[in-house]
Amino acid sequence: MLSYHLQSALTDLKDIIEITNADIADIKEANNEPQFDRLSLKEEKIKSFESKKAMIDHEISTLMSANPDTDLPDLLNEDQHKALGELKEQLTTLRDVNKRYAKLVLAVSNLYNTFLERLVPTEMDGYEKTVSKNPSLLEIRV
Repeated sequence: MLSYHLQSALTDLKDIIEITNADIADIKEANNEPQFDRLSLKEEKIKSFESKKAMIDHEISTLMSANPDTDLPDLLNEDQHKALGELKEQLTTLRDVNKRYAKLVLAVSNLYNTFLERLVPTEMDGYEKTVSKNPSLLEIRV
């Protein structure tokens, strides 16, 4: 059962990485709609991975409880060791891909916030920004 949960978790991780890479490609092209369309799928894959990780933890805990005098490496077979190693590699890959995506999202967010600030100037009122009360804020000419 542990091997099955490990393989399922790896599949979910690879899917999440693939979706995030597609998001990176789309954000570079300013193609927002596909990113929003994939959001629910990505959230579903993340929840699925989290539940499979919990099952992996439970299976390992059960193994260790049933064999208290045996070290964990001796309880797992070669395929399970490989799957755990690959899981660690994929998690590292996901972290790196998420870092790249986060940098792009932050840059785009800053760009839009700068544009908005130039179009609709705001003033600080304590800790909150408020729209300027200036009635000539936007001028429309026909």
